[in-house]
Amino acid sequence: QVQLVESGGGLVQPGGSLRLSCAASGSIFSRYVMGWYRQAPGNQRELVAAITVSGNTNYADSVKGRFTISRDNAKNTVYLQMNSLKPEDTAVYYCYARRVGSDYNYWGQGTQVTVSS
Repeated sequence: QVQLVESGGGLVQPGGSLRLSCAASGSIFSRYVMGWYRQAPGNQRELVAAITVSGNTNYADSVKGRFTISRDNAKNTVYLQMNSLKPEDTAVYYCYARRVGSDYNYWGQGTQVTVSS
């Protein structure tokens, strides 16, 4: 069982930056693939970024070059640094964790990101 708690969302102007954090507890963090999805009103949930156990990353095309995902296994935390934010980045951002070899995702409660002037 894994519990995930996100933080760091908020309101930011276009071109600004935010850093999301996701703290995990309840299991061995280093054995889990971690990542972020987002969901805007009326849209399906979409993958934003993911990071493997070994630190390999992948990103949605829409955020490449602007967002950076990282993990700190000592702190059981995954981060999403978001730069050059655009209004279309507005969504609820959800952290997820998936144990290597499993198809099951654990989810956080979500954190709202709003990009607006």
